[in-house]
Amino acid sequence: MVSNRLPPHDINAEESVLGSILIDKESLITVSGILGPKDFYREKNKWVFESMLEVYNRGDAIDQVTIANELVNQGNLEELGGSAYLAYLISIVPSSVHVKEYATVIAKTSQLRQLIKAGSEIVDIGFTDTSDVTNSYGKAEKILFDLKDGRSSEDFTHLKDVLEQYMKETANLKGDPDSAMAPVTTGFEDMDRILSGGLQNSDLVVLAARPSLGKSTLAFNIAREASVSGKTVGIFSLEMSKTQIGMRMLANESGINATKIRTGLITDQEEQKILNSIGLLSDLEIYIDDSPMLEVFQILAKARRLQAERGLDLIVIDYMQLLNISGRSDNRVQVMSEISRALKGLARDLDVPVLALSQLSRAVEQRQSHIPVLSDLRESGSIEQDADVVAFIYREDQYIKEEEWDSSPQNIGTPYPKNIAKIIIAKHRNGPVGEFPLYFREDLIKFESIVRPVQQGSMD
Repeated sequence: MVSNRLPPHDINAEESVLGSILIDKESLITVSGILGPKDFYREKNKWVFESMLEVYNRGDAIDQVTIANELVNQGNLEELGGSAYLAYLISIVPSSVHVKEYATVIAKTSQLRQLIKAGSEIVDIGFTDTSDVTNSYGKAEKILFDLKDGRSSEDFTHLKDVLEQYMKETANLKGDPDSAMAPVTTGFEDMDRILSGGLQNSDLVVLAARPSLGKSTLAFNIAREASVSGKTVGIFSLEMSKTQIGMRMLANESGINATKIRTGLITDQEEQKILNSIGLLSDLEIYIDDSPMLEVFQILAKARRLQAERGLDLIVIDYMQLLNISGRSDNRVQVMSEISRALKGLARDLDVPVLALSQLSRAVEQRQSHIPVLSDLRESGSIEQDADVVAFIYREDQYIKEEEWDSSPQNIGTPYPKNIAKIIIAKHRNGPVGEFPLYFREDLIKFESIVRPVQQGSMD
C-alpha cells in the first residue's frame, strides 16, 4: 500500500550538505539557489539549516559554536542531540567539494515528496468536489501548476551562454523563416515594422482602448493573420461567445456584411463566398474558449494543455478586467497586478506572445486631449510595468462630430477622419515606440492598412 511507503528522502545527503557548510560557510551560498529549509526531510536537519541561514543573514561566521548558540536561542539544540550532533556532521564529510551534488539530491527528493502531496490533494478533490467536474479539473491543474511554478527559479547564467543561445536561434531563423522562434506577424506592415517583425515570443502585449473602439476586432484580425501564416492560436473570450467570434471572422474572410450573414439575407453568389470562406477558416489552427468568469489559473492550465496537445504560438485574452483571482475581489488594483504578473509569467513559461486586451479608464474622456496615455490603463496596477508592449486604439471620430471638425479653422483642408483609427505603440520594452493609422470597416467589422509614413519615437 502507498500509505506504508516512506516518502523519498536521503538523510546522508542532508547531513553531508550541513557538514559541508560547517566546514566551509561559502557552501551555503552555493546551495542557497537550490535548497530551502522545507526541502529537508528530517526535522532536526531543517532546524540546523534554518539556524545557518539566520546566522549568515546577521553577518556572523558559520561554525559549530555560532550554530549551537543559534539552536539554543531557538530551543532546539538539546532535542537534535546537542553539540555532539554538529560535531558528527563535520566528521562525516572530508571536504565541501561535492556540496552542490548533495544539494541536488535533496532538492529532487523534496520535489518528489511535494508531488506525492499534490497527488493526495487531487485525490481529495476527486472524492469531495463532484458537483462541477470542469471546476475540479481546474483545481487539480492549479495544484500542479503551483508545484511547478514554485520550482521555476534558476541559477545565474554566464553571458557567453546567453549569446551562444542567441546565435543558435538566429541561425534557425535564417534557415527557416517559419520557425517557431520567429515573431508572430500581425498582418499590418506598420505594426510589424515597429515591433521588429511582429509579436515576440515570451512578450506580454497589452492592447487597450475605451469600449467599442475595436480592440477585440483588431485582436481577432491579428489572430487570423497569425494562423494563416501557420501559427496555432488560442483565444480566451470572456465577453463574446465563440459563435459571435466565428461570425466576425466569416464576415472578414468573405467580405460580406456581418449583418447579412447573421440574418441570412444573402444572394446565391454571396452564399458561395461564405462557403469558400468557411472552408478556408476551418483549416486554420484557431481554438476558442468562451468560458465566462475564468480564473487566472484556469487560463494557465488550459493554455498549457493546448500547447501540449496541439502546439501553441499565440494566446489572445479578451479581456483582462474580466479575469478573476481565487479568493481576491476586494482590491481591484492589487488583483489586476496579480493578473498581469501571471500573464507575463505565462508568456515566459510557454515562450509565446500573450496578447491581452484591456479597458481604459474614463480619464481619457475627462480631459481635453482624448489621446490615451499609459496611466489611463484601467485599474492599471502593474500592467504597464509587466507589459513588454502597450498599444492603444484612438479614434478621433468618436470624440469630435463632423460638423465640429469642419467648423474648426485648424482643420481646413483636412478631411474628417471617419473610421480612421490611430494605433499608438506607447511602450515597447525592446524597441521603438510609434503610431500608424488603420481604417475600420464597419460593415465587415475589420481593420485594414492605410499607406502612410510611420512615426517613430524613442525606446521605452
